[in-house]
Amino acid sequence: MTKNPLKEKLKDKKIILGSGSPRRKMFLEELGIDFEVQPKSVEEIYPDELRGGEISEYLAKLKATPFMDDVEDNQIVITSDTVVWHNGVSLAKAANHDEAFKMLRTLSGDWHEVISSVCFTSKHFQKTVSGVTKVKLKDFSDDEINYYIETCQPFDKAGAYGIQEWIGMIGISEIQGSYNNVVGLPTDLVYETLINLVS
Repeated sequence: MTKNPLKEKLKDKKIILGSGSPRRKMFLEELGIDFEVQPKSVEEIYPDELRGGEISEYLAKLKATPFMDDVEDNQIVITSDTVVWHNGVSLAKAANHDEAFKMLRTLSGDWHEVISSVCFTSKHFQKTVSGVTKVKLKDFSDDEINYYIETCQPFDKAGAYGIQEWIGMIGISEIQGSYNNVVGLPTDLVYETLINLVS
């Protein structure tokens, strides 16, 4: 049986996922590689002048900083951040129902960008890549928004929605780019970057 090309490339490496996100964990599992989950918390504050992908890149690198002093020769630490960018504003995680409702009402019937940045950190290098996906949501009714928030509690997600959840099933009018990127990890870029980093 043919072996997984990425797993073979990484057989001498130890991959650390520096994230507690169940979605990112799931994606790495589905890529078929061995890894350990070691989330470390940082205060996710970024300079006000950053825009769009600059924010997700900055935060992905920031999340790598707690690992910098301890990373071993054979380790690659993967950290990531996702930004929902709409009309020049970054929509972060909602703190409560009202914030989530306002975000989804703002996104309703319009296009936005979902930008996921992934930072790869080792003892010898650091590389960051970003995926950008354009998403158009249908015009939601208030009842649809309230039902989604009440049933799915999307408070751990940028933009207050998960494309893989109920709202994605009923509300995606168009999508340009990687679906996985919207869920939280541009798996095509992760695969390509890891293949190239160890070549």
